[in-house]
Amino acid sequence: MKLNEETIKKYSEDVELSKELLYQGLHNALSKIDRNTEIFINTFPRPSSVNGIYPGILNGGEWDDWTSGFWTGILWLAYEITKDEKYRKIAEFQLRGYKERIIAKNAVDHHDLGFLYIPSAVAQYKTTTCEEAKITGIMAAEHLITRFRGKGEFIQAWGELDSPDNYRLIIDCNLNIPLLFWASEVTGDKKYREIGEKHINTASRTVVREDGSTFHTYYFDKETGNPLKGSTAQGNSDNSTWARGQAWGMYGFPLAYRYLKNKKFVELYKKVTNYFLNKLPEDSVCYWDLSFDDTSGEEKDTSAAAIAVCGILEMSENLNNNDENKKIYMNAAKDIMKSLIEKYTTKNMKESNGLLKEAVYSKPHRMGVNECCIWGDYFYMEALVRFLKPDFKIYW
Repeated sequence: MKLNEETIKKYSEDVELSKELLYQGLHNALSKIDRNTEIFINTFPRPSSVNGIYPGILNGGEWDDWTSGFWTGILWLAYEITKDEKYRKIAEFQLRGYKERIIAKNAVDHHDLGFLYIPSAVAQYKTTTCEEAKITGIMAAEHLITRFRGKGEFIQAWGELDSPDNYRLIIDCNLNIPLLFWASEVTGDKKYREIGEKHINTASRTVVREDGSTFHTYYFDKETGNPLKGSTAQGNSDNSTWARGQAWGMYGFPLAYRYLKNKKFVELYKKVTNYFLNKLPEDSVCYWDLSFDDTSGEEKDTSAAAIAVCGILEMSENLNNNDENKKIYMNAAKDIMKSLIEKYTTKNMKESNGLLKEAVYSKPHRMGVNECCIWGDYFYMEALVRFLKPDFKIYW
């Protein structure tokens, strides 16, 4: 799908995203993070808030979420931008829990090992060259490849392995396979990269529709590996486009290009990004499903918006300056970010311990609707760091 004329017109003129506004956003974020460092040390925020406040989950037997890596990642991002040791100390302390969890195989029988271990163990290794962090990340990668299914060549998202009802991938895994690419780099073992490449190639062929929209999940025949059908567990319908899934595509394909240098991922990025931008409402912050607009009365999803910004910033490094849409993409990223800072932070919600309001975990399951979501907070913070520190070495 090409950018439509309305989108081109909207994002053709330079968008002013001042350093002053970015630092204002960072200051407000750090004030919330500072409060959370007194609470989330041996506990982690739950995936989404309740009335703007994240409940805690204990680092122990009940630690069953897929999202705690984002809190540890927020700490590393705060350390990256401030060099304040208080953030680093808590993040380093938390590594022990991640290591114990992967050794015990506690609640890790899913594909979300990247979300758990990239912003935590891999971030620590990239920031400090800590050997224990590297070993922990490699153990997570080793466990992730046990979910690779040769028939169909994909990493099974959820459920009992080879179960026909769960023989599928989901677009979210675009952000998990960088764990495999990293593991190959630090170990020299090509198996991780080969599996990651097979998965992203399968996802490329199945979850992206002809018009640039995406399926959330795609099923395969257990016996033959043949693609069967696309559907959703999070979107408005099987044929609509779940906004966060589209954003995972916008960030995941650029990350695949970072490691694999295959130009087809540039084209896939453009395809899914064009579709996303064409569906944005007046203030550039998407609704939770891209089938909705400003007349729908539905909720926004600021977490999807923050992920999309990171994806655009990632690919902008690789687009040629004479690419006709490079400027439009960057203006869109700036406009989304400006809107998030000015309208969607919790700066006026004194009791809230989140960073971004109006996110959606899962509308169909009535989970975390119009709340803070910890991944949205993480990617918002990553976007702030990327804008303010262009030489920042990303964790993914």
